[in-house]
Amino acid sequence: MRAMVLEKQQPLENDPLILKDIPTPEPKEKEIRVKIAICGACRTDLHIVEGELPPHKMPVIPGHQIVGKVEKLGKNVRKFKLNDRVGIPWLYKTCGKCTYCRAGKENLCENAMFTGYDADGGFAEYTVVSEDFAYSLPGNYTAREVAPLLCAGVIGYQALQKTGLKNQGKLGLFGFGSSAHIIIQVAIHLGLDVYVVSRTQKELDLAQSLGAQWVGRIDDDMGTKLDAGIVFAPSGELLIESLKKLDKGGIIVSAGIYTTPLPGFDYSLIYPEKCLTSIAHTTRENVLAFLKVASEFKIKTRVNEYKLKDANQALLNIKNSKISGSTILIIE
Repeated sequence: MRAMVLEKQQPLENDPLILKDIPTPEPKEKEIRVKIAICGACRTDLHIVEGELPPHKMPVIPGHQIVGKVEKLGKNVRKFKLNDRVGIPWLYKTCGKCTYCRAGKENLCENAMFTGYDADGGFAEYTVVSEDFAYSLPGNYTAREVAPLLCAGVIGYQALQKTGLKNQGKLGLFGFGSSAHIIIQVAIHLGLDVYVVSRTQKELDLAQSLGAQWVGRIDDDMGTKLDAGIVFAPSGELLIESLKKLDKGGIIVSAGIYTTPLPGFDYSLIYPEKCLTSIAHTTRENVLAFLKVASEFKIKTRVNEYKLKDANQALLNIKNSKISGSTILIIE
């Protein structure tokens, strides 16, 4: 099969992903082999390729927003049949035995494996996964439309849940890339007012077109205080600046797997009773909950399409903020 393989972490300007022909993987017991149609690409892939995240498996095939059809069944597979359409997100496997798994917090599993990081992912024609970590997808989306939901949507929804906001309140989104352009639609669907901060005009224009109550830069006056905020940009400085926009009793959630160092800040930014926290990875329960919400209405995903062989350029454009919305690789 064809795959874009990372053999050494290095800047994307060096074209570190190499197109290779490698053996097609075989499914083990209770695993399925998926013929991949589309795989999303995002900043987590960028962090893996360039080394902001330490290497786990080398060489590795990145990609964790996988949409395809079941092409082969391992022994004793019960949840899927041949030709079923499935999605594979970031969480690849958990141990089911550690303290966190037993407490229903499998996103914090001590022995978790992640797609495209600990196991080969979707920048390829085929992949294998346990049937317990693959998902049926809402029928109201094409493969191109649904792929970004499997990371950007899932992580955004977990961050939204962490804010505690239900069907009213003022939510700030800081950084307006793939995840934010999906979760703004979910938040508005649930009845929230959304305020968007970005440093690029094209992202502010997109946010406004999707129904943002207010858009602007970090130093602009929103005219109000937020009940909660989600920071998507990998900037420690922005995390601290976002606290200035927060009302007392509010919460800022960092949705990134990586961020630059946090600068020192005055205690008044978290007093009285302001919270700065993060989310890590996801749970299967959260994935299922988000896919249910996604099936209730049509989330409009703006996608930038690339061929598999152009994965380096796709990630480089994300790195340099040359696109807005989500990025996908066309595999088939």
